Amino acid sequence: MRTRDYSYSLPPELIAQSPLDERDGSRLMVVRRGSRIREHRRFKDLVELLPENALLILNNSKVIPARLRAVNPLTGGAFEILLLEQNGVNDWWAMLRPGKRAPVGRELVLLGSDATQSRIRVVITEVNAEGHRRLCAEGCDDLASQLDSLGEMPLPPYIERGTGNRCELDRARYQTVYAEAQGSVAAPTAGLHFSPEVLMSIRDRGIEVQTVTLHVGAGTFAPVKVARLEDHRMHGENYELSEKTAEAINRARSEKRAIIAAGTTSLRVLESAPRSPQGFLRAGKSRTHLFLYPPSRFAVVDGLITNFHLPESTLLMLVSAFVSPGELEGREIMLDAYAEAVREGYRFFSYGDAMFIL
Repeated sequence: MRTRDYSYSLPPELIAQSPLDERDGSRLMVVRRGSRIREHRRFKDLVELLPENALLILNNSKVIPARLRAVNPLTGGAFEILLLEQNGVNDWWAMLRPGKRAPVGRELVLLGSDATQSRIRVVITEVNAEGHRRLCAEGCDDLASQLDSLGEMPLPPYIERGTGNRCELDRARYQTVYAEAQGSVAAPTAGLHFSPEVLMSIRDRGIEVQTVTLHVGAGTFAPVKVARLEDHRMHGENYELSEKTAEAINRARSEKRAIIAAGTTSLRVLESAPRSPQGFLRAGKSRTHLFLYPPSRFAVVDGLITNFHLPESTLLMLVSAFVSPGELEGREIMLDAYAEAVREGYRFFSYGDAMFIL
């Protein structure tokens, strides 16, 4: 299957640049699996749309202020650092711009919120095959504890903000209301629509709610760069499935209750988790490289709440597989739904509107 088959036209004005005033105020396109039947609703309607006695799974990963500014103390040259993954205390993998001026051994000084030099320095100790830099921080006990004062929220590149942006609105809204486990460098965006009121109404309806953790990496926004999907290697992301959530899922499956994933990240945890010979999910921590695209099948998840995704992205490929599992026609069904969303003026991407596939 060709990557270019997942391209579509999107007017730039439909890329949401900021969140709505109310988290749950977005639109919701409801798409029925295996068909072209669609409804246009509001996200608050999700409460009544969820199947009776369903189990809703949320990703509780918390976005860290992972974008840092730095300078070369010898030349004054400016750098942008995007932390990707923590290896240990003061030991991180990161993306640096400009990379050509960041060889092994280069020492940089981090800038504070007032753009002045801080006491914290980072030294580049390694460069991997992807061009990512390994950084060792000096001048603090734990760099992670300094990110709130030094860092910016790692908004995706299609959201336009000024250099050195530390917008308080983004700090609050590029984060789910149930975020707990720090580690993501991109938001699990389907969860941004949930307000405390919607979650309370869902629970009041008798819908069980449980959480998983998958720390979203910057690769979630990366386009597929190979011509054939079969040649793409999915970026890895760390996840955890707790005993409590695994037991809830296994109980729901045995009772034939619908399992609804809030976001592609939640879905990837459930479809990646090891299973017993009898099909029961096993709790644990691991790393997933799972790449789902038509004609993939799904063993655990029955419904998916998601956003509208970038052209030629792995997320668009995943939802295309989910809407028609085991078939190739999901691509046409999903691209047709996206074309309708464009005609109807839906807002796209991280701060945009939502879709419920069931």
